[in-house]
Amino acid sequence: MHAPIERHLAIAGTFNVRDLGGYPVPGGATQWRRILRADGLHRLDGNGIAELKGLGVATVIDLRRDEELETHPNPLRLEPGIGYRQISLFEELAPSAMTAADVLHDLYLQALSSRRDRIIEVLSAIADAPDGIVLFHCTAGKDRTGLIAALLLALAGVENDVIVADYALTKERLAPAIEGFVADAVARGVDVEALRPLLACEPETMAATLAHLADRYGSVETYLLDSGLDPATIGRLRARLSEIA
Repeated sequence: MHAPIERHLAIAGTFNVRDLGGYPVPGGATQWRRILRADGLHRLDGNGIAELKGLGVATVIDLRRDEELETHPNPLRLEPGIGYRQISLFEELAPSAMTAADVLHDLYLQALSSRRDRIIEVLSAIADAPDGIVLFHCTAGKDRTGLIAALLLALAGVENDVIVADYALTKERLAPAIEGFVADAVARGVDVEALRPLLACEPETMAATLAHLADRYGSVETYLLDSGLDPATIGRLRARLSEIA
């Protein structure tokens, strides 16, 4: 018997590297070791880099802002054999400025509305990446990464409750890292109490985001088409995540 494939990949220097494979879709399941979602990679050492390359990671898409890269450079940026691309997904969006009761839900809706061009850029980069595993990440692997993961899984035909459960997995994965995030915030002079709601990862937040897309656009696919993603690219995304090679 083959050992079961693990969703969480315990890569040295990371907390939240997860595979988007193994989720039920019509006629089968999403395929393992095609697309990975992750938290920050700045803590990777030589062993961690070797582990990712050994898995077959060939493309890395960094969703962080320029200032985050300056503070915590990505060690894979110039790594031979890795295609690296930075696409700042939440540029000009300040979570601290959100006023809704669920600040993260407010943030996600604003990103879906005002960052359509970057969302399309990220999804196109995944669709057009060369052979090998595509890994996309931000700092915690929660918000920017969570939104892109939800859109990908929805396109593949994964049910909403499964997408929500995938999003919520980050809560347990990040538990050991929360103190580090708080300490880093304190060092930068950030109000810790104002920060804490932004560290949440409640299933209701993603459920409400998916409901918004369904109510306003009818489906994730319609939203993406309306945003400028062409049908051929949608087809390549589905093939990348769902078709058996």
